[in-house]
Amino acid sequence: MRKTLTLMSVALALTVSAQTGGITEQMLQQMQRQYTAQPANKALRNAIATNAIDNLAKNPANAGAMDTYFNIETKKQSIHDQKSSGRCWMFSGLNVLRANFAKRTDSLTVEYSQAYLFFYDQLEKSNLFLQGVIDTAKEPIDAQRVQFFFHSPIGDGGTFCGVADLAEKYGLVPMSVQPETFSAESTSRMASIVKSKLREYGLQLRKMVADGKKTADIQKAKTEALAQIYQMLCLSLGEPVKEFTYAFKDKNGKQLTQTKKYTPKSFYEETVGGQLNGTFIMVMNDPRRPYYKTYEVEYDRHTYDGHNWKYLNLPMDEIEQLAIASLKDGRKLYSSYDVGKQLDRKRGFADTENFDYGSLFNTTFGMSKAERISTFDSGSTHAMTLTAVDIDANGKADRWKVENSWGASWGQQGHLIMTDRWFREYMFRLVVNKKYVSEKLLKDYEQKPIMVMPEDPLFQEDR
Repeated sequence: MRKTLTLMSVALALTVSAQTGGITEQMLQQMQRQYTAQPANKALRNAIATNAIDNLAKNPANAGAMDTYFNIETKKQSIHDQKSSGRCWMFSGLNVLRANFAKRTDSLTVEYSQAYLFFYDQLEKSNLFLQGVIDTAKEPIDAQRVQFFFHSPIGDGGTFCGVADLAEKYGLVPMSVQPETFSAESTSRMASIVKSKLREYGLQLRKMVADGKKTADIQKAKTEALAQIYQMLCLSLGEPVKEFTYAFKDKNGKQLTQTKKYTPKSFYEETVGGQLNGTFIMVMNDPRRPYYKTYEVEYDRHTYDGHNWKYLNLPMDEIEQLAIASLKDGRKLYSSYDVGKQLDRKRGFADTENFDYGSLFNTTFGMSKAERISTFDSGSTHAMTLTAVDIDANGKADRWKVENSWGASWGQQGHLIMTDRWFREYMFRLVVNKKYVSEKLLKDYEQKPIMVMPEDPLFQEDR
């Protein structure tokens, strides 16, 4: 009998122990009491059940007329639309390049083909995946780096580093020469099919390494796999243009030059003028890490033989001064943001006071920028082209303006206006020409980079 009681006691203790951390009846009763003790909850429940949360949380005190004047603004250019794709980084990067060309020539304009460069982006990322699988083939399939590759063999997101590497390697073509296709504008189905095929090839290459096959045979198999991916991309995005004729026009569509024959590389040389890599630095605001240190994200690049994502971590004051210096000289900048936070999409206006979620739900949202990053609550999600700033008499920014890639009918005629307080909380990356960077910061950028993991919450690609 005593033995039976002992066993029952042990079983009861194990049951209680196993249940520790669960929601008990007492806890549930406490939650219910706290909810019913607030009479306003009934009205709020009725309202939230039948309305969009943002409509209820919208702050009327912040919904007045916007000041759309900017005392520092670059020249306007046509607005593009990335449609249902994650190519904002490419649109923003090419926006900067075509703005530079227009500034350099004063009257000529160009619109680059995103579809052309996207083809090679997807092909190069496929190669990066397959070679990465080969490089890590001796590690177990559940090793962190192996899973990194197989989890997302390719994607349509990226950063300005990808624009630089791809354009230098493959050149550029006008949009009229290689226009968008359905799969360029809506990438999800094509990406899903290509990913499946890449994962299949990845397993085959791992097996070849495990079986001790020769390096030459493994590389041959990789090339054959890429040939299949190339075919799939050609059928979805169109075969990349090799040669074309083109004449430059002004902003009004008037032809200003004679028609000339180009290759993508010669068109790149004429419109960009030379190497991009080495002319710019990427700066970033990551308050979790020490400032004035350089960091590099391993395997976060677009081409296997290209450049990893490398950046100098700076406080926002420094980043803003770099942006202002560039804009004053008429230069647009690649920049990225957590664009979904506190965004009034209808007005094209971003401000920290647009929506009062705290009052609606009778709580507070008090995390700092560093805490939001650390907990995956915030991070860079979208790239846009920084085009304007309004500064006060002391040179401090009051508001900013970006050229977006969601079409000309969105927001402020395709643009987004943001207050400086929003900019400081939700802006993350900026690409700036070295001519606007001090010698001290350039020296800081050339430090031996601290390597960081691509799984870090802040190192999402811009989409």
